[in-house]
Amino acid sequence: MNIQEIRSWLAETDPDRLEELWDRADRVRRETMGDRVFLRGILEISNKCSRDCHYCGLRAGNSRLARYTMTEEDILDGAILARQLGLGTVVLQAGEHPGLDARWIAGIVRRIKDEAGLVVTLSLGERNIDELELWKRAGADRYLLKFETSNPALFKHIHPGSQTTGHTRIELLKQLHLLDYEVGSGFMIGIPGQTYDDAANDLLLLKRLDVHMIGNGPFIANPDTPLGNTPRGQVPNTELMTYKIMALTRILCPGSNIPSTTALGTVNTQCGLELGLQRGGNVLMPNLTPAKYKKLYAIYPTPLRDITDAAQLVAAVKERILCIGRTIGTGPGVSRSFMQQRQHHNEVPHD
Repeated sequence: MNIQEIRSWLAETDPDRLEELWDRADRVRRETMGDRVFLRGILEISNKCSRDCHYCGLRAGNSRLARYTMTEEDILDGAILARQLGLGTVVLQAGEHPGLDARWIAGIVRRIKDEAGLVVTLSLGERNIDELELWKRAGADRYLLKFETSNPALFKHIHPGSQTTGHTRIELLKQLHLLDYEVGSGFMIGIPGQTYDDAANDLLLLKRLDVHMIGNGPFIANPDTPLGNTPRGQVPNTELMTYKIMALTRILCPGSNIPSTTALGTVNTQCGLELGLQRGGNVLMPNLTPAKYKKLYAIYPTPLRDITDAAQLVAAVKERILCIGRTIGTGPGVSRSFMQQRQHHNEVPHD
């Protein structure tokens, strides 16, 4: 699929044509990934951030937000709860802050591996390569770093003070591959300033990077950010556009794990998650952050945070999976693209 074809699909409005796209994406998903839906438990371990990204409610300039960092024991309790609820993966997510010590994170990763036996995904922003190496040695399995947009000028506009590590996000994603992480990335849909060509190039970049986990969600305005009330006259941040992007992502990257995102569940609380699963998705990510922290991790407003009981939330998510005829995956849920990469690496002779 070339950029002209992708751009045509992004602009498509005919319902019958779009049904063809949904059916194609769902067929590719079924043939490559099967009918299982894997659950990843998210723990938002800190909302402290030294960056001032224009779209994010955690931005350093947001003085209205009370800041926190979860204790090590709270994080371990959350990981053990994830295991008890039948989840195979825990995702540790935080803002970018130098106070989030790399050695402390490494110790937590070791404890989760020893005491909960889970796959560990880290989503801690742009970090130095030696820190990424340290976490990999400690047992971290996956790293999620969204590139947000392939347009360098737009990236610079929405991410003032970027490249804190001396590397671009694209370079860091390539380094994560070399460190043998299962690598996740993605972009925002409808960020102010994004053109249709930008979105098409974003999709092609995902394919070139050969990432193993892909989370593309709609831009949701936060009133406490510079982009909170920006008019959007380009790629719309709509539910329909999100489904198009999900479907095209599945077709372009058939072996990747693709979540039906929390943001999608926010724009359509009734059936957004289900429709995402039926248009390319195979992962859901229930939020297991303790209630006393959850409402403070305000990247964007979302009613899904009103469900504070983790067991109730996971049970509801599982019921939604079963209601659309899918099954609940168990274990780590490694992406097919990562397994193929590992197989290829093992087959290549090394000096």
